[in-house]
Amino acid sequence: MGQQVYLGIDLGAESGRVMAGLWNGNTIRLEELHRFSNGGVWLGDSLRWDILRLWAEIQNGLSLAARRFGDSIVSVGIDTWGVDFVLLSKSQELLGLPYHYRDPRTQGIMARTLQQVPRERIFQTTGLQFMEINTLFQLIAFRDKNPELLAAADCFLMMPDFLNWCLSGERVCEFTNATTTQFFDPTARGWAVDLLRDLRLPNSIFPRVVQPGSVLGGIRPSVASRTGLKKVQVVAPATHDTGSAVAAAPTANTGHPTWAYISSGTWSLMGVEVQQAILTSRSLELNMTNEGGVDGTYRLLKNIMGLWLLQQCKRSFERSGTVYSYEHLVSLAAASTPLRSLVDPDHPSFLSPEDMPSALQEFCRRTGQPEPQSEGQLVRCVLESLALKYATTLGALEDLVGRRVEVIHVMGGGSRNALLNQFTADACARPVLAGPVEATVLGNLLVQVQARGELGSLAQLRSVVRQSNELQSFEPQNSESWSAARDRFQTLSQA
Repeated sequence: MGQQVYLGIDLGAESGRVMAGLWNGNTIRLEELHRFSNGGVWLGDSLRWDILRLWAEIQNGLSLAARRFGDSIVSVGIDTWGVDFVLLSKSQELLGLPYHYRDPRTQGIMARTLQQVPRERIFQTTGLQFMEINTLFQLIAFRDKNPELLAAADCFLMMPDFLNWCLSGERVCEFTNATTTQFFDPTARGWAVDLLRDLRLPNSIFPRVVQPGSVLGGIRPSVASRTGLKKVQVVAPATHDTGSAVAAAPTANTGHPTWAYISSGTWSLMGVEVQQAILTSRSLELNMTNEGGVDGTYRLLKNIMGLWLLQQCKRSFERSGTVYSYEHLVSLAAASTPLRSLVDPDHPSFLSPEDMPSALQEFCRRTGQPEPQSEGQLVRCVLESLALKYATTLGALEDLVGRRVEVIHVMGGGSRNALLNQFTADACARPVLAGPVEATVLGNLLVQVQARGELGSLAQLRSVVRQSNELQSFEPQNSESWSAARDRFQTLSQA
């Protein structure tokens, strides 16, 4: 078999890229073709995504791919973050620039919604963690603030679904991203039509849901003409980036897995793989979420604020004139006093503060702890707090599935942070296996390979990941001091 090339478009909150996966029948090798920045854009008093620039950058990357690989290209797939969406009119016009999930318009919406529909009913219907950024609350805010646009809407598409429409002309929603909306029913595996109706949201705008690995058809002729791509298929992988990352978890343990994962990036998504959504009252009490995965699986997980805290500290340091690489900031943290100042990463004050170091200091001041002052102290505070949040989440996951987790797979960009990986092993008292860094795009690409019939199962897909990547191992240390820190963190997370 000659070499086949698959293209993976991976969009994150800070950057996007077009990657090539070179498949030889046994292993896959990655090649980055195009990388570009991403981020929210303020328009008046609202925070938006510049979706047209992102689409232009994607086409630039596809043009580079066509020149580099020509007729070897088999298919292309897109993954992005969840919760955000686009609306199209009946004539397929874009109805406004899509809002960013950190836009302030959703503040207070969740509380008002829960006065209309009980929390228990929403969870039983959708199985999703309650967060004000969820699509449900965004769409209610849209209904209240932009009623004329919602009235003109003919089709609702999540961000990757819109880009798939740009590529192929198909208007569908892919399963894994649909499950992040908080109006998808994991039992019926379809839109939660009764809940939408009761919240005065139009059922008619939601398209059919397709499974990861669905072939959407050939690339639009106009896109082929602009980019130089030829007979290339458009495949919907797990279009939610965490869905793709977990598909690429390098484990041989399937069935009743004794492993957990952390997809580590701007957000940390920590969970276990299950065969059905867990909709118990205990799951609601722990504010867990059930999101769709590949091959009919579900991901029982917790959304944790993640490396956003570190990213925003770095930006704050740069505004003050101190420019450090992430590697240098981590080295400063390693030299700082252990377990001095801790915060709950999921505290609302860290969602979108004007200045992250000030928000961290304020939390420590309010909870009677020493305030972190230096760059190293601030970064160590963030990393240790994340590790302790993981430990708390691990306990909740084990409670829900009724079995002990023996190993934690850390994947994504955060897997390169050796200090955080060691802290995670220490706080959780479990071995950590770090890698692959490119789990998201690997899952994207290998689901495309599977869609072509080259791989038969999720287990085979993960076998390819193990053969194609090296992992780094971290063993737990300093158990006594971390045990005391876990007890202290429990009180802080209730502050």
